[in-house]
Amino acid sequence: MLPLWRLPPGVSRGLWDTLNDPAVAGAYDANLADTPLLSLDIPFVLEHCRPPGRIVDLGCGTGRLALALAKCGYTPVAIDLSAEMLKVLGDKAVARQLQIPRLRANLVDLGCLADSSFDHAACLFSTLGLIEGEANRRRFLDHVARLLKPGGTFVVHVHNRWSLLGTRHGRRLLAKNLVGSWLGNEARGDFVMPPNQGLGTMAMHLFTQREIERSLKGAGMSIVELRPIGLRPDGRLRMAWCFGRLRAYGYLIAARKR
Repeated sequence: MLPLWRLPPGVSRGLWDTLNDPAVAGAYDANLADTPLLSLDIPFVLEHCRPPGRIVDLGCGTGRLALALAKCGYTPVAIDLSAEMLKVLGDKAVARQLQIPRLRANLVDLGCLADSSFDHAACLFSTLGLIEGEANRRRFLDHVARLLKPGGTFVVHVHNRWSLLGTRHGRRLLAKNLVGSWLGNEARGDFVMPPNQGLGTMAMHLFTQREIERSLKGAGMSIVELRPIGLRPDGRLRMAWCFGRLRAYGYLIAARKR
């Protein structure tokens, strides 16, 4: 087991163990197949990342987005810290006769990639929230802005912190987190997520709408569209105008480098 002091920047113990578990990578697609978000995020990327060009898939997992983009005329580069996930992606690309460059790297440390080398970028499935620490998340977003060409588009998905108000357990978690942040024992918005869909326990940061907007603008990007996501089978949030900031389960956001 890797000692805590040797974990890569921004990577929690639970995330590291998950990334290096071959069983998780092997069952990843099957475990997440019924997630409503999966019917929304790739069409959202295709809608906003126009025209097709060079795109970096940040936290690519087993390549769901990269494979879809390659079939649609894009030139994807897939990046993940999990060698196991990248291996699954490589096998799928070979089976589909697709060429998808893969890079094993920590999203907080992307200095190996050149400035302005991508037309588009994407970071889906709340991967941004899995980066531990506000400074590390800010460093990642600065890398995204650096990698994009001027006017390039970044699509990101995050979970909404206030959605926890919808359940008694969630309200307890929120209250505990608020008290812990006031006492200086934990960071506001950071939660330990229970095992779900074949994934182990991991720390995750849940954003408010204002927070993610501020973070993207701080990295030099302008919001093009912020779409609230619900828990309906189609992933849409009904009557988003009615307390949407509290009811949304998460957000899909398209931003453009200024």
